[in-house]
Amino acid sequence: MKGVNGMMRKTGAGLTAASMLAAMLLGAAPAYAAGEGLDMSTAYPGVTVKAGDNVNFDLDFSCAEGESYDADLSVKSLPDNWSGYFKGGNSQITRVHVDGDATTDDKTETDFSLTVPEDAEDGTYTIELQADGGKGASDTLELAVTVSKEEALQSTFTSEYPEQQGASGTTFTFDTTIVNNRATEQSYALAADVPTGWQATFTPSGETTNVASLTVDAGQSQGVTVTVTPPDDVEKGDYSIPVTAISSEDNLSEDLSVSITGTYDVSLSTPDGRLSLDAYADKESTVTLSVTNNGNVDLTNLNLTSSAPTDWEVTFSESTIDTLEAGATKEITATIKPAQDVITGDYVTSISIKNDEASSSADLRVSVKTSTTWGIAAIAIIVVLVAVLGMIFKKFGRR
Repeated sequence: MKGVNGMMRKTGAGLTAASMLAAMLLGAAPAYAAGEGLDMSTAYPGVTVKAGDNVNFDLDFSCAEGESYDADLSVKSLPDNWSGYFKGGNSQITRVHVDGDATTDDKTETDFSLTVPEDAEDGTYTIELQADGGKGASDTLELAVTVSKEEALQSTFTSEYPEQQGASGTTFTFDTTIVNNRATEQSYALAADVPTGWQATFTPSGETTNVASLTVDAGQSQGVTVTVTPPDDVEKGDYSIPVTAISSEDNLSEDLSVSITGTYDVSLSTPDGRLSLDAYADKESTVTLSVTNNGNVDLTNLNLTSSAPTDWEVTFSESTIDTLEAGATKEITATIKPAQDVITGDYVTSISIKNDEASSSADLRVSVKTSTTWGIAAIAIIVVLVAVLGMIFKKFGRR
């Protein structure tokens, strides 16, 4: 008996070797066992959905290096009343080319689109997909789809810094993110409930166009910049700006908050509003300036500066105002001394006041006049000349 068994083993080994040799001599292609030589996979073979959902599975194909296949695609098993199909690009497909020499970037995008019936009961269902490349190379992919009235993950709408503060005139930007945890893409309508006179806009991250809605693929996220602009006359205080992103399945919201620290505004003028004065070469002339805090918070460290023609001198009775209360006005005397050799005419001297929050300036028109002393002297000389001439004419006229 042992001899017979040994003989059979030897005979079998000999037949196998002979078969392989014959295949090589005849140029026959190598045969693969099922699941060898071709691989079909997806990153997420198990998902949770609700009845009536449409689900897309991204499919990846690979094969042994140097091998290529035109693989037939088919649905091996599918629950009753469920439907699905393979798609590539924008078309429904039944076959895909798999290149063993292709890199990851060269691979063809292929999806399996699955529709869950509206009346599907809660539970876990199995779907089997098959890719057959011939030559004995094939693979089967098993998908596990759990139907549940409540999905395990809910979509979210969040902001990195939902609370911000600044002075009036500040434009606030909030970086927010919408995460679609649904099994299908969602189109979200965007809105903000802002106070009267305020404005809010939505801009997708990396873009410059404002939008009122945007689409987020299943399982993906989208950054959105929310820009909030208060009116110029906004009062100091805290303001809440609820923002929403609403789709057919999601009602997402995020509360943004803006704290206005105050309105900073200062003005520089004169008590009567006149911005002109007369002056004389190398003589000091004074003008009263009025500095008014038009804001609703105190202003500190206000500094006065000037810009005048060359060799002119400008000084202030106070060059710094330590504190100017909201709504208050302070008067300061400015002394202007034109240059010694200045020519008669009109000149401009600019006066500015500023701190870190506010600033203002005023241009003073300075009319430089001829000194009255020289005028009187000139008149006296003329009178003397006239008198002398009169005496001359009187004396010699008689002759």
